[in-house]
Amino acid sequence: MRLPDFSNVEIAHNRIRPFVNRTVVVESSVINRMFRGRFFFKCENYQKAGAFKFRGAANAVFSLSEEEARRGVATHSSGNHAAALSLAASLRGAAAHIVMPDNAPEEKILNVRRYGGLITFCEPTLAAREAGLEEVIAKTGAVFVHPYNNFTVICGQATAAKELIEETGSLDVVMAPVGGGGLLSGTSVSVKAMLPDALVIGGEPLNADDTCRSLKAGIILPSVNPDTIADGLRTSLGELSFAIIRENVTDIFTATETSIKAAMVLLRRHAGILAEPSSAVPLAAIMENRSFFEGRRTGIIISGGNFNPSRFQFWDDDLVEGAL
Repeated sequence: MRLPDFSNVEIAHNRIRPFVNRTVVVESSVINRMFRGRFFFKCENYQKAGAFKFRGAANAVFSLSEEEARRGVATHSSGNHAAALSLAASLRGAAAHIVMPDNAPEEKILNVRRYGGLITFCEPTLAAREAGLEEVIAKTGAVFVHPYNNFTVICGQATAAKELIEETGSLDVVMAPVGGGGLLSGTSVSVKAMLPDALVIGGEPLNADDTCRSLKAGIILPSVNPDTIADGLRTSLGELSFAIIRENVTDIFTATETSIKAAMVLLRRHAGILAEPSSAVPLAAIMENRSFFEGRRTGIIISGGNFNPSRFQFWDDDLVEGAL
């Protein structure tokens, strides 16, 4: 299995630079004092299509040959990758066929349609998603772009950490949330090339801790009926993303649902970041492992902001106080 190296990330960055936003890095003095360190948030909630996924999707789409682009692209996704691929395909003048579970958040369905994606709904199981995708590809001949277990996608995701390090300089720790592992694996490639002594830590919901368990076991242990507010992190690892994570990632820290909600409140109130639940998981993991981060410079990828805050009734300080 070929693993990406930093030269592949640099090629990806040059390819997608005309299309992606170079998102801001935000620091909060309140959060720094609260956790006795310095924390730098790379705000991919300000990325096109609202999430880091656009980086990988753009790299995959603009890597296609003209003949492949004419056939269009296809994927299965609960939301952010679907929207990102739809947007990237529209910029290339290609069709995007999206298989989505019928329980996907409404705002993510609207995003896909907004960017021109052609949606086929399926039952909310991996088997149904894969079967639906096979049917779509058989009918259209479209090129499958996997949400995370894809070489060009991972290289594109790695560019977020590359930009973070270019802006902040030396960091002791870099964190990213982990579901399928595309962002964390890509992040680790950039970190290990640019800051060889830095630690790479994944943040994962305790209720969907398959990466944590898989890393300890040395084999992929799929997630079984994950029940977490962090809907973007319910997927299981891919073989490619797991191989990279095993090589580069120091550890996975988990977080409870209460901590994830509290982290969303902290980010909104003290950093001005409207982070979807998956994006708040790394800060939630920091809340539960405070001593590890004290005195350290930590970079954190805020993976996206595609959610409707009105769906969540917990924007109060009591929740934060209870979690801390």
